[in-house]
Amino acid sequence: MANSPTGTRSFPKVEFTDSEAGALEFPSSKSRSYSYFKPAKLRATVYEDVTVDVQPDPDRHLTQGWVYGFGDGPGGYPHEWTRAKSSNWHAFLDPNEEWEQTLYRNNSAVVRQVSLCLDNAKRAGAYQGWNPAWQKFIARNLGAWMHAENGMALHVFTSIQRSGPTNMVNNAVAVNAAHKMRFAQDLALYNLDLSESLEIFDGDVHKEVWQSAGEWQPTRQVVEQLTATGDWAELLFGANVVFEQLVGQLFRSELIMQISARNGDYITPTIVGTGEHDYHRDLAYTRSLFHLLARDADHGEANRALFGEWLATWVPRCLDAARALQPIWSQPAEQARTFADSLAASKEKFAQLLDEIGLDLPEGWQM
Repeated sequence: MANSPTGTRSFPKVEFTDSEAGALEFPSSKSRSYSYFKPAKLRATVYEDVTVDVQPDPDRHLTQGWVYGFGDGPGGYPHEWTRAKSSNWHAFLDPNEEWEQTLYRNNSAVVRQVSLCLDNAKRAGAYQGWNPAWQKFIARNLGAWMHAENGMALHVFTSIQRSGPTNMVNNAVAVNAAHKMRFAQDLALYNLDLSESLEIFDGDVHKEVWQSAGEWQPTRQVVEQLTATGDWAELLFGANVVFEQLVGQLFRSELIMQISARNGDYITPTIVGTGEHDYHRDLAYTRSLFHLLARDADHGEANRALFGEWLATWVPRCLDAARALQPIWSQPAEQARTFADSLAASKEKFAQLLDEIGLDLPEGWQM
């Protein structure tokens, strides 16, 4: 059978659009290692590799806009969730470089420390030398503070841990929530240990104190007011910059850490010290974030004015809460310092923090 004639085949003309693999030139295109972000130093850290740009952002990568969103609002992580503005939210990097591995490693180390401390205390009978006044003080006041830590963990930091516009912000806040939650649990376990080891220790009184004791109601009110705040940056500012400085550190560092040893108690400072260490780390990322916002090239002036509004809201509330706690300074049998000295030290640290961020108290204010 004769072969049928065939026509000349035609092929589409090859057109180069510069979208082919290898066509685009970028800082590391000639290198064997590639990076889609500029690291803070010459080489990216593990923290940067696992957090930077993990959360998508249409302004940087998604040319088609958000690929998901809320049914009744904008998609993804709206910048409108806070009144604070930034010319580049991605410029924030957690100075602690916290991510999943460091969170587990650091928290497990603290848990081991607390467990060993409590086991050794029970084995040595370290609680037997506590006088009744100190037992009552710890049962009422350290137990009440447990509720403040738990409320902050569950209803402040956990509630905003995905509200920030970048993964780096949300990662830091999530670690903050984990710190608070673990510390609240440590205080609860400590309360149970004391209830089992001391005959007159009232392990249930903390609930009544938190709910109705007059000296604790302003603190409880501020915690509840924080939980009702919708702006995630204001919530972070009010909690870590104002409340923790004027109330949290006042109670933990300027009272508990100062007077425990004078009352024959060397265990409580170890437990409370882990919470202070957590706050020191959490304050580092908070200071870094608000320092960037206060000095932002495009929005710094507006942000500083906004932070002034937040100070005008939260400083009076937290000072009222701090002053309401004054009666508990006189409850222990041995007192290492006066309430006035403790409050003055907290105010000085607060003023120093504001200076580091680049803020001033509203003109005419007297702390």
